[in-house]
Amino acid sequence: MTVTRTGEPTGATDDASDDASDGTSVREQVARLRTTFRGGRTRDRSWRLRQLSGLERMLTEAEAEDEFVAALAADLGRPRVDAWMADLAPTVAESRHARRHLRRWMRPHRVGLPLSVQPGSARWVHEPLGVVLVIGPWNYPAYLTLAPLVAAFAAGNCAVVKPSEYAPATAEVLARLLPRYTDPDAVAVVTGGPGETQELLAQGLDHAFFTGSPEVGAKVMAAAAPHLTPVTLELGGKSPVIVAADADVEVAARRIAWTKLMNSGQTCVAPDYLLVDSAVRDELVERLVAETARMRGGAGGGVRIVDARQAARLAGLLADDHGGTVVAGGTIDPETRTGEPTVVLDPRPGSRLMTEEIFGPILPVLTVDGVDAAIAHVNAGPKPLAAYVFTGSSRTAERVTREVPAGATVVNHLMFHVLVPQLPFGGVGRSGSGAYHGRFGFETFSHRRAVLRKPARPDPGIVYPPYDGRTERLLRRIF
Repeated sequence: MTVTRTGEPTGATDDASDDASDGTSVREQVARLRTTFRGGRTRDRSWRLRQLSGLERMLTEAEAEDEFVAALAADLGRPRVDAWMADLAPTVAESRHARRHLRRWMRPHRVGLPLSVQPGSARWVHEPLGVVLVIGPWNYPAYLTLAPLVAAFAAGNCAVVKPSEYAPATAEVLARLLPRYTDPDAVAVVTGGPGETQELLAQGLDHAFFTGSPEVGAKVMAAAAPHLTPVTLELGGKSPVIVAADADVEVAARRIAWTKLMNSGQTCVAPDYLLVDSAVRDELVERLVAETARMRGGAGGGVRIVDARQAARLAGLLADDHGGTVVAGGTIDPETRTGEPTVVLDPRPGSRLMTEEIFGPILPVLTVDGVDAAIAHVNAGPKPLAAYVFTGSSRTAERVTREVPAGATVVNHLMFHVLVPQLPFGGVGRSGSGAYHGRFGFETFSHRRAVLRKPARPDPGIVYPPYDGRTERLLRRIF
């Protein structure tokens, strides 16, 4: 069943009525999921596998896939191949990985006992948290909503899914299809805006998983705090690209252009700005502009921006007195919700272009005198979600990895770490807290429960009072 309302950006603090348009309240939805969880069926591995298989069928059966493709085109202007590559295929891969490894993840972990606790046996087990909340973003509204759900189901939880109101077509497809392909008594889709999000957080759920901006993430954390609801925050930030003097400039330009064009730059791990050694700057910029044009097939005009509000924000970044030189593009049109892929050379480090997350098709290029200056610039700001470095030197790559704190480091490419389920994905500091993907997602949505068993006999009296000097000396040798 689906609760549906409209609203403002997720995470605002508006109050919301408890009754939805279909007569089912958020409170009733959560109560229904809690009843399902208490019944115990979600703990079985077979149930978890069925939910994961259902998610995969939902994304691969021709008719359902077509619905997602159409919805992503309506919400984001995303071509079919991009919809499959960016939203559907990664989710299916994440689910298949979880199914293959679930038996091993669920195994109890036996541990040894210190002398003071023997005889006995001890282990710890992963157990599901209960009813969890997944708050999805608009930029990858299928993948970044369903990948956390994969982890939640793998861990044996019931889940409330709150899709972004800025991707309404995809939200509507999720609302219709999720209960059809997975256990309808274990999942609820709540659509709408900030009121619904606040109301869900007010239910004191067992975990909240949010993907979005740091500003809204702070509001989610504040709303969860009164109920002591643990929160995973997958946020963003200004992910830098360091291009050293010994980099393969041709390859760097091609890979930077490709990842910046993906989803019009509206990606949390997209390259936000470049720090380029002065020795290769001119060549890199020339190749970057050429590769961008080539990948667009000679198409002029702008790429799609999600809505007029985001387009106006991007236009404001360019209109600001950034002090740089626009060497390509430069036009953002809020009316048509489009923006030209834009390269800005050497803007002021203190400008909004260099201090605010761009999240669009604008790429500042800052000239630096070597890797030392690049590292110092990155470390002067908040810790990024990802740090990228192009270099032919293993020593330089290791140095950037060691000295630049970030959610992840990728050498000689960008964004590909997201596609590796064996790696944790998450931020640090302002770019997020907690991690998921693969086993790390399973653990995020699980509680590690300690279990200790002791036999009734022997029951040595030495451990019980009263104590004399002899027993105290013995106890000190044991404990």
